[in-house]
Amino acid sequence: MLQVGEVSRKLGLNPQTLYFYERIGLIPPPHRTESGYRLFSQEDIDRLSFITHTKAMGLSLDDIREILAAKDGKSPTCKTVHDCLLSKARSIEETIQQLQILRDELLPLVNHCHQNIECQECSSPSESCTVNTDDASHEFKKACSAWQGFDKAILENT
Repeated sequence: MLQVGEVSRKLGLNPQTLYFYERIGLIPPPHRTESGYRLFSQEDIDRLSFITHTKAMGLSLDDIREILAAKDGKSPTCKTVHDCLLSKARSIEETIQQLQILRDELLPLVNHCHQNIECQECSSPSESCTVNTDDASHEFKKACSAWQGFDKAILENT
């Protein structure tokens, strides 16, 4: 049996996180000493480790709660876990697709900037990086330029 400080060091968690997980019901109330100190069993530590690991993989605390409820026999195990994980897998796939689109928009800009860095005419640090408005990803580049404080009007007047 380990106390809060030992568990938090072992799992790399803030002690307040352990109290929070107990308060919201992700972990059952741990055993207590006569003086009121919380004592965590190996089963508690394994549960906390599972929570930490699945949270790091992107599952929400509500998703984790559903999985733990299924594990504890408080819901239809296979269906609940299946639905939760399938939903998360779909969400991950959607994020991957969005990130691939963003990467495809960023790479031409990276290449453009790289060419300008190597260009002797553009080597002055005071010159801004301009973009070709005929480029298909111009809107993205325009947004980036505006974000950096170089909107099109400023660039055209220089």
